[in-house]
Amino acid sequence: MPRPRHCRRVARMPQSNYYKPRGVPLSELEQVTLAVDELEALRLTNLEELYQADAAEKMNVSRQTLGRILESARKKVTDALVNGKALLIEGGTVEVAEGGGKTEDVSAESGRGGRCRGRRGGRRRRCGRSEG
Repeated sequence: MPRPRHCRRVARMPQSNYYKPRGVPLSELEQVTLAVDELEALRLTNLEELYQADAAEKMNVSRQTLGRILESARKKVTDALVNGKALLIEGGTVEVAEGGGKTEDVSAESGRGGRCRGRRGGRRRRCGRSEG
């Protein structure tokens, strides 16, 4: 059984979740799926220009994990742009931070709402999946 994934904190869910080349019918396009946490990693490092260590802290992951997330995200976005594919943004196990620290938990990966369970002693949160 694989190790449970840590919650990956994102500032907000994307407003638009689908991008495609103009003038090409959707039915003729291949699709690349970019996870929400991959988009957040790109936003923090490229748009906000944060160092990877700072971006990793904001996302509640290690610096090495952020590096792997970025590598995957860059490959997917480049594939979509260079090869004229549609880009769908969805999925991943994330915790959405809204406003002053209030969180709304989502697990788009399972298709059901997930929850992040806090642990005592200041340990990292791990994402769980709700059963309903």
